[in-house]
Amino acid sequence: MLARRLALTLPLLLAGVLSLGFLAMPLPKVTPATPHDAVIVLGAAQYSGRPSPAFKRRLDHALALYQQGKVHKIVVTGGRLPNDPFSEGEVGVKYLHAQGVPTSALLAETRSRTTIENLRNASTYLPPHTPVTLVTDEAHAPRALALAHSLGMEANANPSPLSSNPDWRYLFREKLALAAYAVLGVKG
Repeated sequence: MLARRLALTLPLLLAGVLSLGFLAMPLPKVTPATPHDAVIVLGAAQYSGRPSPAFKRRLDHALALYQQGKVHKIVVTGGRLPNDPFSEGEVGVKYLHAQGVPTSALLAETRSRTTIENLRNASTYLPPHTPVTLVTDEAHAPRALALAHSLGMEANANPSPLSSNPDWRYLFREKLALAAYAVLGVKG
């Protein structure tokens, strides 16, 4: 009876300890790289035609890189939810244009709903084998960069900082997604 209880309890206890360790482990850091000529801003939410706070941080970071003269083409990614009149890509391009980026430097990818779709679709807007810099936030950058490399993209990342009070659910989701990618990989 005791042996049976131990046989049932030990695996659960081990899983619990491993889960706590996983949760306590920080996400890998991506050191901001020198930007390439082309930047892909990975989508985040938009609310009624305005960038969400997370999306605005990404767009403002891409804008700063552009204003420093380091970037000449910005592809903003992100589709729309069903029945939503606005896509993230369109909202992001409109926002950057209002900040002074000329339309000739902006491209809106408007169909994607996931990071892998952001990357696949955005790459079709640029000449083949164009080196790109991914602009996303610090928590998303490791997974986004791994996905870009798995698709054969020559990519680096220059992440925007997280908010001063990041959502723990978002951080947890990124940890799980990065772990799932590490285990399962992705088909390019």
